[in-house]
Amino acid sequence: MAELIIDQSKIKNIQALIDICPFGALEEKDGKLGVNAACKLCKLCVKKGPEGAVTYIDDKVKQQIDKSMWTGITVYVDHVDGEIHPVTYELLGKARELAAKIHHPVYAVMMGNRVEKCSRRLLHYGVDKVYVYDQPKLKDFNIETYTNAFEDHIKTMMPSVILVGATAVGRQLAPRVAARLKTGLTADCTVLDIREDTDLIQIRPAFGGNIMAEICTPDNRPQMATVRYKVMNAPVREVSESGEVVSCMIPEEKLATGIEVLNVRAKEPEKTIETADVLVIAGRGVKKEEDLGMLRELAELLEGQLACTRPIVEAGWMDAKKQVGLSGRTVRPKLIITCGVSGSVQFAAGMNNSDCIVAINTDEKASIFKTAHYCIVGDIYKVVPRLTARIRENKEVS
Repeated sequence: MAELIIDQSKIKNIQALIDICPFGALEEKDGKLGVNAACKLCKLCVKKGPEGAVTYIDDKVKQQIDKSMWTGITVYVDHVDGEIHPVTYELLGKARELAAKIHHPVYAVMMGNRVEKCSRRLLHYGVDKVYVYDQPKLKDFNIETYTNAFEDHIKTMMPSVILVGATAVGRQLAPRVAARLKTGLTADCTVLDIREDTDLIQIRPAFGGNIMAEICTPDNRPQMATVRYKVMNAPVREVSESGEVVSCMIPEEKLATGIEVLNVRAKEPEKTIETADVLVIAGRGVKKEEDLGMLRELAELLEGQLACTRPIVEAGWMDAKKQVGLSGRTVRPKLIITCGVSGSVQFAAGMNNSDCIVAINTDEKASIFKTAHYCIVGDIYKVVPRLTARIRENKEVS
């Protein structure tokens, strides 16, 4: 592990060295300079401080894994009673794309009870092998038994990469499996790529969406990432099947658990912004809560839904379920109209795959205009009413 070594004898002005650190990680104690937990190992104190006063020691562990022993890309099949979540197909499409670059097979792993028949649907999406753990005690999702089954698959097949949908189940299961295997996990990736040496490139917004972080775990296998629904492209379903379904079993003792599922109740169906074909999004440019009615009218006229950015949720004007962005929901409608939205990286990553993006903003340099297909520089209080009136006129004529 990297660390900073301080030579007290080479420090003449402790305060001058303390002032170099932008994170407040250097501090004086009993007349000596020390480093606290705020240190980011940025090495500014090494570069700008007195020569030899602070030394950076990289104690990195040398590569100990044989990457050639880890082959294949596994996709976790997220399902409820055999109904496969669409994010699974999107991840299979990305897995095929990555696997083609390194000439690896694509696997899928599915757990449940009486799911072997429905697992054959995956064979229409270019999977080489579907590993199915079909046992009565796996009927309902249980973090302990599912982790044991997942671990069994990984230790048996040794896949280089594992992709999991960022669903309610995936968000629980992926970190548990990663901790069990002592490997890395990157959550909510927006871009995935792979190098020839099989190192997975995982890209996601960081620091509140201000930067795009590129993450690699070259010294660990497997490499794990979660991806939200509607971030990747789903492949076209092939008419014929390819690949095979492999039945798997784990010992009964691995199915022992201290968790008992008492009851499973289906949620009431609800209209979500993820399923909407048209979205009108309210941003910081909306001055007061009552003004949302103007945007809601436009959304209803287009037979769509009203959504929003984080400032609107934080103001208490709309429910968090209506928020678009990586801290909200990822959407991919046919048409999206942003109203007074600046377009942060965090927000754009949650909607930039929409078919058609129309942006309205008074600031011609707003970031949203880099993402939008059609840009309108203007006040939403002038543009939206005129747009609504024009759409209503056209509807009445037709």
